[in-house]
Amino acid sequence: MFTLVTGGSGSGKSEYAESLTESWETPKIYIATMFPYDRESEKKIQRHREMRRHKGFHTVECFTGLSGLCLPEGSHVLLDCMSNLAANEKYMENGAGSRTVKEILSGVEKLLMKAEDVCIVTNEIFSDGMEYAPETVRYQEYLGLLNCRMAQMADQVVEVVCGIPIEQKGRDKQ
Repeated sequence: MFTLVTGGSGSGKSEYAESLTESWETPKIYIATMFPYDRESEKKIQRHREMRRHKGFHTVECFTGLSGLCLPEGSHVLLDCMSNLAANEKYMENGAGSRTVKEILSGVEKLLMKAEDVCIVTNEIFSDGMEYAPETVRYQEYLGLLNCRMAQMADQVVEVVCGIPIEQKGRDKQ
């Protein structure tokens, strides 16, 4: 089962995604993608660690190179968050750069082949109406392409708005 969870910053999407994993058996793997580049990101990482402390996850940090990640066959995987992974691949020195979308989709496809359950959290960053520098617009394009392709691949797509999950694709939307 592949579930894509999307929503704005602070919408409750990570908490919702983690609640979906409560029925998963082990091994439960949490793929953490946020690179601790400043104090604010370190605080956010710590908050997320606390949220999942007693939920039975084995955490794997993956800032770039998702397609090279080796996971046990039949595992249950929660990846949080695609927007961080896309930024890392695009901007980090060892990232995929202009091949970001292709690299990440290759990694997602590999996860889907190996894991029994996959839940990926992503961000909705497209409706603020602001104009950005060309480099930021390119990042938005990459994330938009990734989100659209993952939504096509997913069995279920849930948007979380103000902590309320709204199913966009899946069991109730057939």
